[in-house]
Amino acid sequence: MAVGGVWGKLLHVDLTDGRQWIEEPSDEIYLKLLGGRAMAAWLLLRDLPAGADPLGPENLLIFAPGILQGSNLPGAGRHGVAAKSPLTGAIASAEAGGWWGHEFKRTGHDALIVHGKSDSPVYLWIKDGEVEIRSAEHLSGKDTADVEWAIQGELDDKRIRVSQCGIAGENLVLYANVINDINRAAGRGGLGAVMGSKNLRAVAVRGNQNIPVTTRKRVTGVSKWLGDNYKTKAASFVAIGTPGNVNSLAAASALPTNNFQDPFFAEHKSISGQLMQETILIGRDTCQACPISCKQVVEYENETFADSPYMRSDFLQKLKISKEYGGPEYESIAALGSACGVDDFIAIAKANEQTARYGLDSISLGMTIAFVMECVGRGLLTAEQTGGFLPRFGSAADMMQAVEMIAHGEGFGVQMGQGSKRLAAWIGGDAADYLVEVKGQELPMHEPRAKHALGVGYAVAPVGADHMMNMHDTGFAQPGEGLERVAEIKRFPPMAFNDLSHQKMELFYHEVNRKHMLDSAVICHFLPYYPSHVAEVLGGLTGHDYTPQELLAVGERAQTLCRLFNLREGFTEEDDRMPRRVMKAFKEGPLAGVEITQEMFLNARNHWYGLMGWSEAGVPTAERLQSLELTEILDGMEFVTA
Repeated sequence: MAVGGVWGKLLHVDLTDGRQWIEEPSDEIYLKLLGGRAMAAWLLLRDLPAGADPLGPENLLIFAPGILQGSNLPGAGRHGVAAKSPLTGAIASAEAGGWWGHEFKRTGHDALIVHGKSDSPVYLWIKDGEVEIRSAEHLSGKDTADVEWAIQGELDDKRIRVSQCGIAGENLVLYANVINDINRAAGRGGLGAVMGSKNLRAVAVRGNQNIPVTTRKRVTGVSKWLGDNYKTKAASFVAIGTPGNVNSLAAASALPTNNFQDPFFAEHKSISGQLMQETILIGRDTCQACPISCKQVVEYENETFADSPYMRSDFLQKLKISKEYGGPEYESIAALGSACGVDDFIAIAKANEQTARYGLDSISLGMTIAFVMECVGRGLLTAEQTGGFLPRFGSAADMMQAVEMIAHGEGFGVQMGQGSKRLAAWIGGDAADYLVEVKGQELPMHEPRAKHALGVGYAVAPVGADHMMNMHDTGFAQPGEGLERVAEIKRFPPMAFNDLSHQKMELFYHEVNRKHMLDSAVICHFLPYYPSHVAEVLGGLTGHDYTPQELLAVGERAQTLCRLFNLREGFTEEDDRMPRRVMKAFKEGPLAGVEITQEMFLNARNHWYGLMGWSEAGVPTAERLQSLELTEILDGMEFVTA
């Protein structure tokens, strides 16, 4: 290889007949795509037949680290997972932290592409260059921690890293996650269900090979910069992590409440990160080579917290929360808490543990339960339809029962496990009026009425509503890190949260391309790296220099490849929409009167289409494919252009 940082080897495994083979992509593929999302989208376009059943053997399950994995760069302890989504029918692309991606890269492979379906449960064992398909009959129905420990014991190596589908994936819950390192999730889109549909319970990896690095000191120089600056430039993540946002978002009417109906959650202090720090938090965890330690670790058993006015749980003497499963981050706290009207932090933390134990996407899980609660409250669901299960907003017991029913496919849990959009069709009547989803994927816990460009981002994200491959307006509303970072590409003035001008969409264009680039490289969004830092590291690894502008072109390639895939699968500009509920203004609170009109939305979305080189119908032009240097690597594939 003339490219450092990679092995030049993609590992293919067909579970139907047990075949294994190595593909050796050209240097051009690595340099233009880097890995991660861009690589996965290219492979899906090339190898997955149009119209394939997401839960059928034709679907591909792709584990795609990027060039940065194996480098020991802080923030590069991540990897991507992708497939055709069973939840949406669009591309599913998600990233997970931890150690699995680093360990897999050290086996001597740049990606794993799983084909076909096994006749019985199996797991893959990949050690350096050796690959073995082993029986997983004894692992079926087990919790994720038990599966990881069983595999490590069976192979006599506690340093083995395990990625798996969980019980929810085995039961084909359409928003099941792929879980690695017991408590890290490639969330969203039902990737765990794809894994379960293939009878692939786990992928265990152990590597001892050091990736080739062209100029190591360029990588260590950026690592040292982070070590010198992370305590100030990532101060909030160091101090408390994502749960620290609960109280401030509530004060701004930006904490999703009762299925995004209400502007304020009165009991927000009882589900806050500050309360967690004072009560059940026992430590902080981190990912491979990262000093920030932003991940929560909680533990609880039969404590009363009588001195806290917010710990009033009915479950205080009944629940045990295990530290192996980490702890709740902001998305889980809001989705399983305020979105369901639940103010019981012990119940929320336990439900969060169950998402890791069973392999469930906490966002789609919480929002589907919230949707059911609203339908029950509006009289659209009866006891006869649900087998007697009628959950109500504010009931922690109902929320927790729903989690168990969904994960295990029990009773009405089967319908809830299909996601809110399919559930609305099953219920009928006015149920669809209360959906809060895009392309069939439920909204994350960030309020578009408080971040207008983020709402456009929900509409146009290739996977359905997503807050990571997106822009958060509040980070650009005043001078600071956000505007300083994007200034390496172009300078912008501060812009208000409700600005949807063409200038705001140009800022959105640059920022979202950066996010897709990070998910192709693959690196954590929480690290305070500027494009120049990533360019320096990639130059040191690959031996090929990048400008910040060239890096953003990688992100645009990733978005464009995802778009071509979705268009081939039947999606159109009509699917790039916002839920009506989050466009309407609240009647009270800080956001009273703030709305996103359809005219504002379409004007912003269509201007972004133009910046992307897409037609008015959202179709990439042949000219833009050529300027992005995608034409040759797409040769022979099925796709449409404007």
